[in-house]
Amino acid sequence: MSRRQDIEALIESRRAGVDALRDQAATIARIIDVIEAAFRAGGKLLTCGNGGSAAEAMHLSEELIGRYKRNRDPLAAVCLAADPTAMTCIANDFGYEEVFARQVRGLGRAGDVLVVLSTSGKSANLIRALEAAQTAGMQTIGLLGAAGSPAEGLCDIALTASVESSAIVQELHLTTIHLILEALDEAFA
Repeated sequence: MSRRQDIEALIESRRAGVDALRDQAATIARIIDVIEAAFRAGGKLLTCGNGGSAAEAMHLSEELIGRYKRNRDPLAAVCLAADPTAMTCIANDFGYEEVFARQVRGLGRAGDVLVVLSTSGKSANLIRALEAAQTAGMQTIGLLGAAGSPAEGLCDIALTASVESSAIVQELHLTTIHLILEALDEAFA
């Protein structure tokens, strides 16, 4: 196979992923509805993830507190992976499994929403964050990889992406984030 053929095959695998995402349009609409309702009721959005998923969690939060495409009032959103001092303090004193859960317990309230992003849905720190959010009476949303992960069972709404690679899962999560942002821009412009 030539390099060009390799690239064409990779592009085709992405197209198949986006086609699979089309089947989740109703789930994405529910996610948007829950987040919009929380903001309208004065709640906030907390996001978290590990590695590339942390970067995507940060992207979702920063576009809400700042702006995506349209000028609008800022929306209360915080990425729990964005503060290295909090994360390293918590990891040092309580263990890495608690880096997000402790922040959820400190910042989250009933009526808020937690969005976790994970390609595996198995990370202990995300599982504990979801448990802490449930205890606090928060809505829980997961942008996840394949169905059936431990995180999925702790989410009020879970978007699962059953595709062959973590990279494609993250690309689908980013597409979903942009769909969420566009809808919220429209709702709050």
